[in-house]
Amino acid sequence: MPLVNFLIYLLTMIGIYSLLAMSLNFQVGFTGLINFGQVAFFLIGAYTSSLLVTKAGAPLALGFLGGMALSGLFGYIISIPTKSLKADYWAIATLAGGEVVRLIALNEGWLTEGPFGVMSIPQPLRWLFSRDTYPLFYLFLVVALVAVAYLVLSLLTNSPFGRNLKAIRDEEDICLSLGKNTRKLKLQAMVVAGMVAGLGGALFAHYITYISPENFRPIETFLMWAMIIVGGRGNHLGAILGAVVIQLFNVSTRFIGGYVPLGADSMAALRMVIIGVLIVLFLLYAPEGLVKEKKKVYH
Repeated sequence: MPLVNFLIYLLTMIGIYSLLAMSLNFQVGFTGLINFGQVAFFLIGAYTSSLLVTKAGAPLALGFLGGMALSGLFGYIISIPTKSLKADYWAIATLAGGEVVRLIALNEGWLTEGPFGVMSIPQPLRWLFSRDTYPLFYLFLVVALVAVAYLVLSLLTNSPFGRNLKAIRDEEDICLSLGKNTRKLKLQAMVVAGMVAGLGGALFAHYITYISPENFRPIETFLMWAMIIVGGRGNHLGAILGAVVIQLFNVSTRFIGGYVPLGADSMAALRMVIIGVLIVLFLLYAPEGLVKEKKKVYH
């Protein structure tokens, strides 16, 4: 049973991070928006849903929707500077924005409980299942929502809207010359991406039932970037596959701690170094990732 429970936990976390990776891939791989503050969407979705349910007494469904809505709103707000900032400066702005959100969660205790975090977060339909069967139900819930997100994002990216996003990514100047409102399209893309990541945050919070600012450090954005680089940008399947690879590595390396003469902190740092090396190797020898983007010609 311990092994089964561990596998269920691993698959659940892979599903949650698949949502986060698909969200980042929608921004980077399809729209060309470099977001180094992706963890902010994750945090906002988790905290909003948790606080709505625990403090405001809102139903769980409303908590999830609230987390998605506020994450989408943050995506809208943070994308406003794209009109005046070039891509590299905007990327730095997103990094700063993500850290500002985390510091607000850390210091505004009246709202977020500060460093102590939000505890006793209720789980959906918990009363219907036993302690042994609930994790399996939650896994099915996560898989179902990942499938829905995959379908919705696929429909969007294969629609005229998605083709416009790819055009912005490849040749924004040409889009502008054709009269396309690229700023509006970027705003819409960030809202969609924010909502998907917010859903991932809500699922994470209600799964582990306790969150604190420590769960949303900048290193989480680094892991999401690793997922889309390894899996492949510009396709949703690649983002999911990248989440599988990075999460498997992240978790499996924790079991070798007893065989390596390193402390927990040193082992965690070594794990990030290895992931960094993996990213460099993929960028050098497999820049398109494990799943290459399918190029289409439209007439």
